[in-house]
Amino acid sequence: MTIKVGDRLPDSGFTVMGAGGPEKMTSNDIFAGKKVALFAVPGAYTPTCTEQHMPGFVSRFDELKGKGIDTVACTAVNDIFVLTQFAKDTGAAGKILMLADGNGDFAQAIGLDIDLSAFGLGLRSKRYAMLVEDGVVNVLNVEDSPPQHDKSSADTLCSMIDRSL
Repeated sequence: MTIKVGDRLPDSGFTVMGAGGPEKMTSNDIFAGKKVALFAVPGAYTPTCTEQHMPGFVSRFDELKGKGIDTVACTAVNDIFVLTQFAKDTGAAGKILMLADGNGDFAQAIGLDIDLSAFGLGLRSKRYAMLVEDGVVNVLNVEDSPPQHDKSSADTLCSMIDRSL
């Protein structure tokens, strides 16, 4: 079942990079009592993710925070070491919370997983952006195919936040 607006995010675990190395965080840690702009990339360092999707959220970070967003977070079916370097290389470090969904458990739990085995990429997350308030999805924009990024862009999410808050 695919998650939809009005649904509560499932209890899931992520790996984040803490001061001493990898740490576990739960959905509750991330979303409870907060407004979170969450976006997913099918893979760190893939062309659209690196050149278009992530840069949009980095450049609109201050605007998102100004709209009352507590946390801007990115998830991907990559390990936390790759996501940490990806954040450094894209200017997201210190701004965007990188949530490693290494086995794709979260992507599968919300029904937004995609099998990209035909391209040698295995199980990944679909590209999307969502606004989550206290664990409930208020806005959800899912792309039809991985190279597309208009529905899930920071520009689109920013324009929708004013209407949903």
